[in-house]
Amino acid sequence: MHSIFNYITVISAILTTLLILLQSRGASVGAGFGGSADVETVRRGSDKTLYQLTIIMAVIFIVSIVLGILAK
Repeated sequence: MHSIFNYITVISAILTTLLILLQSRGASVGAGFGGSADVETVRRGSDKTLYQLTIIMAVIFIVSIVLGILAK
């Protein structure tokens, strides 16, 4: 029987990946390699919410892995 932590780990990994991919940082591929001169330091609105959800899902992912190892 699989542990509940295995299911939580898989679901949180998928959600964390999706949340990371939803975050946009720059207008083009060149912005990803440092080609953009724009500097944004303040997150507002939905960007801030998406950022906070990503952190929460990453913490859930890590905690589920640790608890899954300890449960064995």
